[in-house]
Amino acid sequence: MAAPGDPAARRRRVVAFSALAAAAAGLGLAVGSAGGGGDEDRGEPKAIRPPAKAKPKKPVDKLSLERQVGQLLVMSFDETEPPDYIRRRLRAEQGTGVVIFDKNTPDPESAAILTQELQREAGGDALVATDQEGGTIRSIPSAEPESAQASIETPDEASTSSLAGAQDLKEAGVNVNLAPVADVAADSASVVAGRAYPGEADTVAPIVEAAVRAYSDERVGATVKHFPGLGLATENTDDVSVAIAATADDLRELELPSFEAAVDADVPLVMVSHALYPDLDADRIASQSPKVIEDLLREELGFGGVVVTDSLEAQAVLDRSDASEAAVRSVEAGVDLILMTGSGSWNLVYPALMKRAKEDEKFRARVRESAARVLSLKKRLGLKAPR
Repeated sequence: MAAPGDPAARRRRVVAFSALAAAAAGLGLAVGSAGGGGDEDRGEPKAIRPPAKAKPKKPVDKLSLERQVGQLLVMSFDETEPPDYIRRRLRAEQGTGVVIFDKNTPDPESAAILTQELQREAGGDALVATDQEGGTIRSIPSAEPESAQASIETPDEASTSSLAGAQDLKEAGVNVNLAPVADVAADSASVVAGRAYPGEADTVAPIVEAAVRAYSDERVGATVKHFPGLGLATENTDDVSVAIAATADDLRELELPSFEAAVDADVPLVMVSHALYPDLDADRIASQSPKVIEDLLREELGFGGVVVTDSLEAQAVLDRSDASEAAVRSVEAGVDLILMTGSGSWNLVYPALMKRAKEDEKFRARVRESAARVLSLKKRLGLKAPR
């Protein structure tokens, strides 16, 4: 061991210290370089990024399952004032709105009073629908169109008539019309003869398109019906089961052009029929068939709006099942709105949909998808967002 005052020992300590300092400096430089900072960054604390903000919830995800199921149900009643059970369901959002008929609105003033009451109970977000085709099918007798569709022969006439009708309905507080008929009547024996626009598919298509655009201009939702077409039917699905013996190609040629024109015009709703189309689906009526709703209407025609059933209480439906099972089948198939024209149907349908949604994750997702479409429709019509 060297003595404490030995010069050689002192030199060795200086060399060792210098080497250590150089190594430390080099390490610091390397770390600084890896961090991308220069001299001005050394010794300064690194900025800490705040956590990413959670994405805002979609409107549908603000709704409980009970309220999502409610978005799928259009109710009805027999009185001229909303009964207590309708008021309760609207307040609880266990129904998305109502369909009103002439029995509910016996005079011109009553329609606006009734719809104001309905919106007050619903907080301003109720769909209020009616069936105002014109001619003999006018659920609000004081409102246009007065003329039947069969008397309208050009797009200009359809635009004028539909615009007047939309303005009257809007004044009455109605935001969805279950019209126009887009079926093409095959002949005078057709169940829609007198209700449909006259002519063949290439003539009817631009007339339907003009009607749809006129309703949209007034922010009233037009509903083209009865997909994929009832022009070849001779009986009404309200009264009996109906099967239409047309091939898929026949339907594409004779019926679908008017629905395609409506989709091109951004129609907000399509009503699907309760008839059976064996060449499309041999087992299920159109309102319960994913082949008709998902494959043909959504995939082939590109429709992204709301699909609504014809009346759930139609005989063509009840011949196959009760209303509750029919509603479940329709939602499974891709329907977004169940149209209930019987005042007691909600008592069967709502519990059935809730039960299935709680038990079946896939069905629950299907309910959410439809509820989201209905909320988008309400936004388009200028209704209030969910509470």
